[in-house]
Amino acid sequence: MIDLSGGPLIMGILNTTPDSFYDGGVLHAASSGVNLERALDHALAMIGEGASIIDIGGESSRPGAEKVSAREEIGRTVPLVALLRQKSDILISIDTFKAEVAEEALRAGAHIVNDISGFTFDHDLPYVCRKYQAAVVLMHTAVRPQSMQWSTAAEEEGENIVARVNRFLARSIALAEEHSIEDIFIDPGFGFGKSVAENFQLLDQLDALLALGRPILAGLSRKSFLGHAITPPGGETPPPSERLAATIAAQTIALMRGATILRVHDVAAAAACTAIIRATHNPSS
Repeated sequence: MIDLSGGPLIMGILNTTPDSFYDGGVLHAASSGVNLERALDHALAMIGEGASIIDIGGESSRPGAEKVSAREEIGRTVPLVALLRQKSDILISIDTFKAEVAEEALRAGAHIVNDISGFTFDHDLPYVCRKYQAAVVLMHTAVRPQSMQWSTAAEEEGENIVARVNRFLARSIALAEEHSIEDIFIDPGFGFGKSVAENFQLLDQLDALLALGRPILAGLSRKSFLGHAITPPGGETPPPSERLAATIAAQTIALMRGATILRVHDVAAAAACTAIIRATHNPSS
């Protein structure tokens, strides 16, 4: 079981894709694929800054992202998982919804499967997680990234976003429990098929998901809905590179609403954020 007794944990994002919305291509060379040495250095740097988990992903989940084969995704992620496992005992998460990719990563030393689909895209994935006794992060999303758009589903269904996410995640948790998976985390899926207003409603009412009885992971880092909120009147929406302050504000709210893991690009800043939360909760320590 992942130990949460010390307070909120930080999951550092390590993308090996050429097209992620913020850091796509940083660790990926078109001619030779993933730069393993640079990726390892980045992982070790995040660990040094305070990350407790490194989340390695080989397929972008941004809206409109290209589909990637399992073979390509394995090539982008599994060698890095194996190399990081040799260099560190850090918890490693594989960010995938494909059973084949998850199995290879777990064999190579990963501990966690971070599935954006909440076990809805690949029905073999729960079996793999059970086989390797992996922890799982089950996220809410209504659509695949390739067809993702801003959502109007809440109005169409007559159901607010918090109730919709709650219902979806309850089913995902039940499926995991049916497969005897014990270490389960939930992720409301900020930015995935949700309107700007829905994302902020979900953030404000994040503590409603605590009723599901599972720790909450919040992935808010530099998301576009934060950019919309800080757009000056008549101005242009700030790019991801200019959304750090907004990210820290949102992460602070998430922690105050009960989140226990932050999935982040900026580990040092998130570590400062969690330190303030811990000090507030334990002022005498």
